[in-house]
Amino acid sequence: MKLALTSVLAISVLALSACSIPTAPRAVSSLDTLLPHPTGRSSATLVKSGPGVSLGVVYSPSTQTNREYLRGYQANAGTGFGQSLLVQSIHDAYVASSKPDMAVDWVNASLQRQFGSVTVYPDMQSLRAAKPDVVAIVDTHSQLITSRSSDIKADVSADFYDAQLSYIATAKGSAARELTPLWADFKRSEEIVADINQQQDVQTSALKKFDQSLNNVLKPAVNTVSMLQNN
Repeated sequence: MKLALTSVLAISVLALSACSIPTAPRAVSSLDTLLPHPTGRSSATLVKSGPGVSLGVVYSPSTQTNREYLRGYQANAGTGFGQSLLVQSIHDAYVASSKPDMAVDWVNASLQRQFGSVTVYPDMQSLRAAKPDVVAIVDTHSQLITSRSSDIKADVSADFYDAQLSYIATAKGSAARELTPLWADFKRSEEIVADINQQQDVQTSALKKFDQSLNNVLKPAVNTVSMLQNN
């Protein structure tokens, strides 16, 4: 009886508190905002990389919106009516699985492993003035659990351009998962926490797919030492 009461209480409070959690922003293409004029296609089919290549990065407007959405998601997790009754583990799971900078930090680390220098610029004007060898526009989007939906989705991409801003290729990763509503079937708090934690699993899966895609669009760096030894 005590277990059933605890489960019902957790579900009831979860449903009430989730009403204050913001819904995900609509996924839109924001590249037109950064590159309002049509860009040509580069003659290169792969992105030049290696220790001697500089990469300039700009986050798309939707990436900035997505980070704000995740910050709001964390801030509102477990707030509202019944906050004092919310199981702490559920609140903690909401916060731990909605890290605002997880995607951009991961992508930045992946790019740093492939290029000699990676610099993030606040806008395209600053990037153009710096004249890096390669340009990347990073776009991320997340859809997390709300009181209306338990569908989870994560998308991340990087569009690469040459120094003249001609398009070369895109690296991308996506993942999605459909869950039963958190407050359905009288779930125990442990089950609810396990479901919420899948949000981070989905984001990690999308980022791993991004890394695989990134490897496919990069041109391997020429090992000049090996070439000299062979000669």
